[in-house]
Amino acid sequence: MKKLIVLAIALMFILSLAYAGDYTYVGLKRCKGCHKGERKGNVYETWLSKKHSKAFEGIKAKGEEKNPECLGCHTTAFNKGGYKIDDPNAANFEGVQCESCHGPGSVYKKISYMKKRELALQNGLIDIKEETCTGCHDGSEHAGKFNYQEALKQIDHTYRKK
Repeated sequence: MKKLIVLAIALMFILSLAYAGDYTYVGLKRCKGCHKGERKGNVYETWLSKKHSKAFEGIKAKGEEKNPECLGCHTTAFNKGGYKIDDPNAANFEGVQCESCHGPGSVYKKISYMKKRELALQNGLIDIKEETCTGCHDGSEHAGKFNYQEALKQIDHTYRKK
């Protein structure tokens, strides 16, 4: 009986490790709840005022809202568990949202993880690096010139405790 309990505990541990790497996209609404308002540093409001939040609107105005070549950079997680053409939940992933840069938030969105950055990083939060941006901001004629340090200043929405 004791061996069976130990085996069951070991199996649960192994299964939990397998699940730990299986992160899914949750969409802006889940992020906004904790990152909105003056008490939270106006992170959501700052993002809303930037070009990333309006990225889908730009391609829609040009009639390109179903063009896969555009959707990879103008939506969140196109065909990776986020935006899908004609999906009923597509609107939840329009634009370059939090998870486009910070990674799928299904696990790290928990407040207990977000309060401990290292724990959030271990559970799917992406530490932003230049490579995070250059997948879309590739210096092509379409994307334009890209300077990582300048871009960080332009999109800064870091919450700073006062």
